[in-house]
Amino acid sequence: MNDNDMDMEPVVYIVIGRVWKDEDTSPDAAITIHALLRAPDDDDAVRKTLEALSSQGFAEAELDQIGVIDGEPDEPIYEGAYQDALSGNVAIVTLSE
Repeated sequence: MNDNDMDMEPVVYIVIGRVWKDEDTSPDAAITIHALLRAPDDDDAVRKTLEALSSQGFAEAELDQIGVIDGEPDEPIYEGAYQDALSGNVAIVTLSE
């Protein structure tokens, strides 16, 4: 059996950053986001995240980290987002301080 015969788990990325609704908003008014999505590579994950944020009305975004989620997250906040990502959607989780 070679690597091509193995069932591959879908790659789900997590992109962490900050967003603003208006370009003139102060840096202190940033909203922290975690985006979960499927993508073939890092570049596509970043592009899809920015497109999703723009479509939700965010004017500015700073993406700080990107990584791959290894299996379904244990944290309840990600439960629905992970399932949305597996379905092919970009799931945006907003975190308030």
